[in-house]
Amino acid sequence: MPVEKLFWKDPYLTKCTGLIMSVDGDRITLSHTVAYAFEGGQQSDIGTIGGFEILQAERDGFEIFYTLPQNHTLCLGDNVEVCIDWEKRYRIMKLHFAAELVLELVYQNFGHPEKIGANITYDKARVDFMWDGNISSTFEFLNDELAKMITADHKIICDFDDVKNEHRFWRIDGFAQVPCGGTHIRSTKEIGGLTLKRVNPGKGKERIEIYLAD
Repeated sequence: MPVEKLFWKDPYLTKCTGLIMSVDGDRITLSHTVAYAFEGGQQSDIGTIGGFEILQAERDGFEIFYTLPQNHTLCLGDNVEVCIDWEKRYRIMKLHFAAELVLELVYQNFGHPEKIGANITYDKARVDFMWDGNISSTFEFLNDELAKMITADHKIICDFDDVKNEHRFWRIDGFAQVPCGGTHIRSTKEIGGLTLKRVNPGKGKERIEIYLAD
């Protein structure tokens, strides 16, 4: 059985207990985890498993492989505590959903341009588009709409639309339902203030960088 991904059941959970299901040198798998692995542009969690630092977390199909220091002493069948850095997780969740809102607002109001990249880290989020012209021309509209959505404190619903294949979505009623397997905040108000910045990564390409106001 693949690891039970508790970060989907409760993205506010910071620790859990799991069994070591396999050990291959410095790579292990678990029965249960709260530690998210990089996917869809969202950076992996940092933290510890059995007191050993998580150096890397990789999703492979339905499984997550964690790389630990080579001198770890964990063994098959060990019962271990899995802990994540909550400050990093929560900041990334806010930036992630801010990027989701920006992307959906651009899609709905500016002709659904092609998205060519996205990345969410502790410091910022970004979304890249194929775009003619200067994308900062959208910022007055985007800033106004984002402020309205954040102030309105919309509930964010997250669930599976295909449990077997682990396909998930987020939804704000009356706004959008979007496929996404990341970790999400409960409501838009949690985002707080935002700053948008335009970057031009190349001809015909435009990037919106998103920063939290703090």
